[in-house]
Amino acid sequence: MLGDREVQEPLFIPGSLRELIPDDHILKQVAAVLDLRWVRDAVQDCYTLDNGRPSVPPECAVRLMLAGFFLGIVHDRKLMREAQVNLAIRWFAGYGLDQSLPEHSSLTRIRQRWGAARFRRIFLRTVRQCLEAGLVCGETVHVDATLIRAEVSWESLALQHAEQTLTENALPDDPPPAQPPPGRGRPAGPEAKRRSATDPEATLATSCRQHHLEPTYKQHAVVDDRAGVILDVALTTGETSEGTQLPDQLDRVTATLGQAPATVTSDAGYAHSANYAACEARGIDPVIPPQRTPPPHV
Repeated sequence: MLGDREVQEPLFIPGSLRELIPDDHILKQVAAVLDLRWVRDAVQDCYTLDNGRPSVPPECAVRLMLAGFFLGIVHDRKLMREAQVNLAIRWFAGYGLDQSLPEHSSLTRIRQRWGAARFRRIFLRTVRQCLEAGLVCGETVHVDATLIRAEVSWESLALQHAEQTLTENALPDDPPPAQPPPGRGRPAGPEAKRRSATDPEATLATSCRQHHLEPTYKQHAVVDDRAGVILDVALTTGETSEGTQLPDQLDRVTATLGQAPATVTSDAGYAHSANYAACEARGIDPVIPPQRTPPPHV
């Protein structure tokens, strides 16, 4: 006999959302060890306590951002759309089925209100918790950088150098310079710079000479060897050389750990005499391969 069932939306769901989430889900595993009750006190100076609309609870905001990180969701709009149907995100962030989730723009405003310095303090407190839990040994750290493609289109790029040169040296009767069409590839000369009108802080860079330049930022990170805990992270424009960042990174990691790491490893991009000298001055053993010598011209 062919079975059939009339689908009816239940008015009440027995049990809790936690019971509906598999035990091996990443957010459930993180929730088992995560304690963010201190975040409210860390950011309370950003809010008025006796007037205005109630804000998104600070712990809930951080949990939503963490959910996006662990699930690989970069954009706030996509994250909140996913949270509408994903029980794990809703439960992890502390929202019941009958509670409205915040608008995606609320997360942007929260980042702007808290500021980079306060987020760094939250990050450092998290690292100290990892230290106390024995997840960080601080003996060996790994340093590397990666390019992050800026969210801008090629159509928003404009070649500024030629326009500025013509403008500065124009005669009174000269016609205005023509705007060059946007396009891919390297700038025409060593001084030419394309800048995005929508994200002017992004700069053109590439990780490989065979690939065209793209508007990027660069993330510089230091990772502990024991469990892969990130000890330090910094963001620069894409054209910044990672080799110039190592001394400051080592100083920040030393301040976080309370002592300098014994060994630092990195790729040949950090193989500069200044970095070897910086490691020697701090009593750190550098494991940095020398840069490849170009073949002689025949």
